[in-house]
Amino acid sequence: MMKNIPFLCGMLMLLKAQMLLAQAHGMSATYQPPADPAVREKLAEWQERRFGLFMHWGAYCQWGVIESWTLCPEDEPFIGRGGAQGTDYFAYKKAYEQLPATFNPVNFNPEKWVAAAKDAGMRYMVFTTKHHDGFCMFDTRETDYKITSTNVPFSSNPRSNVTREIFEAFRKEQFMIGAYFSKPDWHSDDYWWKYFPPKDRNPNYDPAKYPERWERFKKFTRNQIGELMTGYGRIDILWLDGGQVRPVQVTGKTGRDGSQYYNQDIDMPGIAAMARQLQPGLIMVDRTVAGEYENYLTPEQEVPARPLPYPWETCMTIGNSWSYNAGDKFKTSRQLVQTLIKVVSRGGNFLLNIAPGPDGDWRPDAYGRLADIGSWMKINGEAIYGSEPCAPYSEGNIFFTRAVKTNRVYACWLSENDEVALPAEITVSVEAIKGKVKNVTLLGSAALLRFSQEKDKIVIRIPEAYRSSGQLRYSAVFSIVY
Repeated sequence: MMKNIPFLCGMLMLLKAQMLLAQAHGMSATYQPPADPAVREKLAEWQERRFGLFMHWGAYCQWGVIESWTLCPEDEPFIGRGGAQGTDYFAYKKAYEQLPATFNPVNFNPEKWVAAAKDAGMRYMVFTTKHHDGFCMFDTRETDYKITSTNVPFSSNPRSNVTREIFEAFRKEQFMIGAYFSKPDWHSDDYWWKYFPPKDRNPNYDPAKYPERWERFKKFTRNQIGELMTGYGRIDILWLDGGQVRPVQVTGKTGRDGSQYYNQDIDMPGIAAMARQLQPGLIMVDRTVAGEYENYLTPEQEVPARPLPYPWETCMTIGNSWSYNAGDKFKTSRQLVQTLIKVVSRGGNFLLNIAPGPDGDWRPDAYGRLADIGSWMKINGEAIYGSEPCAPYSEGNIFFTRAVKTNRVYACWLSENDEVALPAEITVSVEAIKGKVKNVTLLGSAALLRFSQEKDKIVIRIPEAYRSSGQLRYSAVFSIVY
C-alpha cells in the first residue's frame, strides 16, 4: 500500500483549505484533515482505488420515482408527484408508505453485481442502507419499517437482509465497503412528528422546545449506526447524507430555499467515537458538514474544473436518476470512461451509481456499460489506479496523470467517437517532466513510438498501423517515461 501519496501528504499539511463553491455542487467551504493515523492510512488506500460503485435502492424503485424526495413538501423543481399516485400530498404519502407491502425483489443476486463491478475495474462500493424516507434495507431492531419486516414479501427470502448479503459478497472480492446512511428520517415520529404536518426536509418541530423527542431521535440514529458497525463485517466508509442535520449556532437558521431549520445536533463526536471503536480507521463522510467528520468531499454529478487539495469523490448517476427508472437514458460507455479519466486527472475518485429495480436486478444495459468500461480498464488501468494529478492536468482533449513515485506520465487522448482514430502525431506539454524522455508507448501495444522533445514539449509520432486499429475505444493512453 502506498501511504505517502504526495497530494495526500500535502492535504494533511493543509488546515481548513479554502475552496471555490462554484467549482462543484454541494461541497463544503473548508476541509479539516483527519487526526487519526488509522483514518489517514485508510483514506490513502481509498484514494488509490479511484473507481467505485454506488447503489440507491429501496421500495420506491417500484414506482420509478426519485428516491424519497417525493415525500418532501418543498416546492423544488426536482420534487414532483402525480401520475397514477395522484397529487394530494397526504394520500400520496399514505400510498408511498405502503410500498414495502409489495416489495419482492426475487432476482436479487449480489454476486452477479460483484462480478460485473470487478470486471469493470471498480474497487470499492457504497450502498444505501437507509435513505431519507426511513425504509431500512437492513435488519434493524429500531423500527419495523424495513425490508425484513413480516409485511414485506421478500422477508421470507433467506437473503432478505440485503445489506449484509451485499457487503459480504463485495468484501469477498476485496472491495472496500461503504455504508450510506441518511441522518434525516422522514418516517420517524421523532423527526417528522405526526402531531404537525411536515413543512420541508427538516424536523417539523423545534428540537429545543421538545428536547426529549429530539433525544429519542439522537438515540435512534446512534443505535442504527451502531447496528451497521457491529453486525455487517468490516466497514471502511460511513457515508452520511442529509447535511441539514448538523449543529447551528442560532436556531431558526434559513436554508437555501428560504425555509427555516433548527439546530439538529445529533452528537457526531459521540457517534464517530462509537463507530471508530467498532471499526478502527473508519472513513467518515458527513456530507457538506465541514469539519473533522467529513474526511473527503463529494461533488455531485460534476467534475471540478481543477484539482482540489484534499481527498474528494465525484458521485454521479449512470443515467439521469439516482433511483431506478425503467426509461432512464444512460450515459454512453465513452462518456463514462472519459468522465473517469477527467476525475482522476483532477485527483478525485469516481463513484458511479447504478440503481437496482423492483425485481432485484440492474437493467441489462448497465451490465453492458460496465463490460465496456472493463475492456478499457484492462488495457489502461495503470493510468488510473494509484495515480496523482499532473500539471497542466489537461490540454485540449488530452488529460494527464502520473504514477506515484515513478518517472512515468500518462497522456490520455480522448476520442470524439467510440473508435479511436489517432492523428499522425500529437504534441503534449507536460510541466511535470523534468529531464530527458526515455521512451513513449501506447498502452495495449509493446511497440516503442518515435518522438522528439523540445524543453517541455513532446511530439509523439504514431505509425499508421496504430492510429485506427479498431481495438482502441474511447481514449488512447500514452505512457511517457523520463
